Amino acid sequence: MYEMNKTEETVILVGVDTGGAESEEASLDELSELARTAGARVAGRLIQARETIHPGTYIGKGKLTELKDLLWETEATGIICDDELTSVQIGNLEEELSCKVIDRTLLILDIFAARAVSGEGKIQVELAQLRYRASRLSGLGKSLSRLGGGIGTRGPGEKKLEMDRRLIRERISRLKRELKDVEKHRELIRGQRKQSGLKVAALVGYTSAGKSSIENALTDAGILEDAMLFSTLDTTTRSLMLDNTQEILLTDTVGFIRKLPHHLVEAFKSTLEEAAYADIIIHVVDASNPQMDTQMHVVYETLRQLGAEGKTVITLFNKQDLLETPGYSRDFQADYSIPTSAKTGQGLEELRQALLEIIRRDQIYIERLYDFAEAGKIQIIRTKGQLVSEEYLPEGIQVKAYVPQDIYGRV
Repeated sequence: MYEMNKTEETVILVGVDTGGAESEEASLDELSELARTAGARVAGRLIQARETIHPGTYIGKGKLTELKDLLWETEATGIICDDELTSVQIGNLEEELSCKVIDRTLLILDIFAARAVSGEGKIQVELAQLRYRASRLSGLGKSLSRLGGGIGTRGPGEKKLEMDRRLIRERISRLKRELKDVEKHRELIRGQRKQSGLKVAALVGYTSAGKSSIENALTDAGILEDAMLFSTLDTTTRSLMLDNTQEILLTDTVGFIRKLPHHLVEAFKSTLEEAAYADIIIHVVDASNPQMDTQMHVVYETLRQLGAEGKTVITLFNKQDLLETPGYSRDFQADYSIPTSAKTGQGLEELRQALLEIIRRDQIYIERLYDFAEAGKIQIIRTKGQLVSEEYLPEGIQVKAYVPQDIYGRV
């Protein structure tokens, strides 16, 4: 288990506004949430408007002086920068500020380390952490020895952080092999699902959009729900009955976030790919969040990177119970848009109906009288399709069913 540092750290958030479409203030609001999730207290923030990020110190000289004063005034123990820093930037900032320097990537990795529960999750996190640190050994050294423990030191532990590049490379190779075995197991499960004929719907969305709450409301899965970011790291798959006989598998996935570190995307590829292998995408959106449109864009961009395009999408505008005036939102990239509330149950029946409708598109409805000797065919319908009713008559078995197109010729 990874240990959490008991002493609360006080940090200053630092961002650079390069004039892009995204507001840096909004990005720092999210960074503040991430810091809180990691157990830090935010004492202040500093934003510099400049054309590009400073290659040596992230922010310019004038702002660096301002940041020094802010650190002294607030007695903060470190800073968190809103972008991924190079080892040169980390080293220079530490030299100038004499405090702990953390970037957005290290912060997210730290949260993942604290949240990882399964063996697979822990391997994925450690792999991402080591890859990140291998490229920054020179810059990270002082920071870790200066303020041992706390944010950025969860996971592999301080001794491992001081390993030289050779040891890190060996450890990465070993973790990759372990992950390969886990991925083989995951592929085996996917293969079994495919054979069963059951459709898979993947719940995707921005972190804290309410994916776990939706899955719990539908299936009583008992997944951890809380207001913290990244409360779900490990995928959970549960069976959901849409009516009395039609079953579908529902998979909850890790939440997406803007500026998602590429180390994490690579390490968590097998988990994130659940969306790419699913038949249906259920995109859960926090309709109460002012950054809703930006968050939806991030989700679609991440899905595109994972190769999960071209699937049927149901968008749930969740957390309707938090809206003062619930309105009808529409996602023009989705096939269905449904206002929902996992808390009140609003829209969940509509979601079930939408899922049933999608499954029906690939099925053929049959009403047929089978000879008693053909009972084996009815068993195929029962396992691969949806048996609506069967009635035993003197002349045979009367069946009403929905069957997938690929087995229609066999039944």
